[in-house]
Amino acid sequence: METHRGAKAPLSRLKVSAKVKTFVLDTNVLLHDPQCVFKFEDNNLAIPVEVLEELDAIKAEQSTERGRNARRVHRILQELLPDTRSMHEGVELENGGTLSIIINPYLADPSARSPALDRLRAVLPDLSKKDNRIIAAALFVQESYPPPTILVTKDVNVQLKARAVGLESEDYLNDKVPAADDESSYREIPVTIYELQRFCSEGAFELGKEAAKALYLNEYVLLRSDEGKTMPARYSGDGSVRRLRLPDFVKAPGGIPIRARNLEQQFFMDALLDDGIAIVTCFGKAGTGKTLLSTACALHQTHEDQSRYDGVSISRPVIALGKDIGFLPGSLEEKMKPWLQPYHDALEVLIPSKPPKDPQFAAKKVAKKKHKKHDAHFLSSMASPQPAHASSSGGGNGPVVKPYERLLRSGMVEIEALAFIRGRSIARRFFILDEAQQLTPHEVKTVITRISEGSKIVLIGDPAQIDNPYVDSRSNGLVYCHNRLKGQSIAAHVKLTKGERSRLAELAADLL
Repeated sequence: METHRGAKAPLSRLKVSAKVKTFVLDTNVLLHDPQCVFKFEDNNLAIPVEVLEELDAIKAEQSTERGRNARRVHRILQELLPDTRSMHEGVELENGGTLSIIINPYLADPSARSPALDRLRAVLPDLSKKDNRIIAAALFVQESYPPPTILVTKDVNVQLKARAVGLESEDYLNDKVPAADDESSYREIPVTIYELQRFCSEGAFELGKEAAKALYLNEYVLLRSDEGKTMPARYSGDGSVRRLRLPDFVKAPGGIPIRARNLEQQFFMDALLDDGIAIVTCFGKAGTGKTLLSTACALHQTHEDQSRYDGVSISRPVIALGKDIGFLPGSLEEKMKPWLQPYHDALEVLIPSKPPKDPQFAAKKVAKKKHKKHDAHFLSSMASPQPAHASSSGGGNGPVVKPYERLLRSGMVEIEALAFIRGRSIARRFFILDEAQQLTPHEVKTVITRISEGSKIVLIGDPAQIDNPYVDSRSNGLVYCHNRLKGQSIAAHVKLTKGERSRLAELAADLL
């Protein structure tokens, strides 16, 4: 086949063998993991020059993770490709593979012909689009060099277009957890009634070798006897389990007592209240109590008599469901309030403005109060009418301040923006990261590495509800973090499956 001058120069160091493949990397793969060029073992890596152009446009984003990653990729490529010769010929990597930059000669000359390019132009005629030009570069490599060529991209649409023109394409799988069946929220371990009685009295019990072999450290289990008696436990290592250490209730300062409503919530509370566990991951669908329980246990441990932490920090990624409403005005707290409204709702439940009343007499008291209030208002309006817009907070000097708002004003509860967390060192705080399934593994790593000694971080979310187009149920930061930290002495994991918000919410989460 006749090729243009220099057509093969960019990949002159390309390895050829029966086991070697050539992976062409899309821009989003490099942005997702700047270190990915070192994770393809001894295969060939090829980066289209159009990718460098896209990275150049993104590097100017000063306050975004994408911008930082684009600049990191530039620095890595500058070190690996320091001169013109290495750019044109490619370089060998320490892992045995090769790295090359592709300049597609067929796009430089409109008169150039090739079967692959003709096929591409017939299906995707608009070659001004960067995605189509990257596919064209991968087709050039496939047509010109022997090893099998695979386009690696996290854009599903690009994968489909590549396959449509006869090019193999796949997702970047290095940071994906292994595919597995839907794991249950906990395991059940059969024991005799005498073993269960000894466990209840002593608070610990040694399992058999076979039963302990399947468990990982800090895994929650349910001991069940043949008679149907059960007892929750946590695997503490060395083949033994121990009882959960739970108080009768947890309570925010000035709030109402909160108790676990089901077995899984008992597991979650045990992990949240154990100061030996520094990181907790929790999966749970809507309404299972992730937000309420984590907030309640966090505030419970900031009491004066429970001063384990100096305060609570709350954050979540700013990713909208549906069409974005644009920029929000105001301070950081005002900008973040719509995203953190679930925590305002939880604080309202934990520290209500009015204490709950006895339902037996609530109706009569409300009726009497309404009559008295109506009579008093009638008499006062007859004596000295007030403007309709007058509002009071007990003394008539301003709007009502909700009890939980005092926690925000005092700094006991802080709102953290993930965009500004890099460089922080968070000490003696109980950090709650909500909707962690929307983050990439690199973003979760950035947050966790901010946690200092004496602090605790809780990652909660639902892997089945993901709005970020660049992560899925196997590659998101929450699942990745659980998979990599499983079995560590300072890590625990809980899965919540039973909804407690309402019967309607439970039906909607299961059936819709």
